Amino acid sequence: MKFIEQRIKGVWVIEPIRYGDARGYFSEVFKLEEFQSHVGEVKFIQDNESFSSRGVLRGLHFQKGEFSQAKLVRVSRGQVLDVAVDLRGGSPTYGQHVAVELSADNGRQLFIPRGFAHGFVVLSDFAQFQYKVDNIYAPHSEATLQFDDESLGIDWRIPREEMLLSEKDKAGMCLKDVKPF
Repeated sequence: MKFIEQRIKGVWVIEPIRYGDARGYFSEVFKLEEFQSHVGEVKFIQDNESFSSRGVLRGLHFQKGEFSQAKLVRVSRGQVLDVAVDLRGGSPTYGQHVAVELSADNGRQLFIPRGFAHGFVVLSDFAQFQYKVDNIYAPHSEATLQFDDESLGIDWRIPREEMLLSEKDKAGMCLKDVKPF
């Protein structure tokens, strides 16, 4: 696997190696020892999956305090633009984001440490999105950052009128109203 740290410290793109032949390919998508030698100690406790159609935007979600979550995300069908926003207090990159295209074709994964808001938008007709988390889901600790907050400057690559959003995601808070981690 190839581990590429992004411009925001702690965020990693992971590119598994694919071994292909006429039958298809084989790839190791997670190896604990290799992961920890690059990223550090993370104890994933749950795997999740979502399926969404083109234009669905999920995020930017985060959990506050002791319920903050690190995530390792990937796409097994389709294509998304995945975004992580730094909400770590005292971070020199606070309020900045990383945006990475993840797809079944490129096989890339994104590791997002605790202290980030996270979201994605589906660029293909549909996408199957999978992710590992290192902490439980705590609804009382969950919050949503406004996906289109101008101070974030995120280019979602989908026109606003084509986006499908939940009521929760439409009502996210502005970055200026978020208490840093």
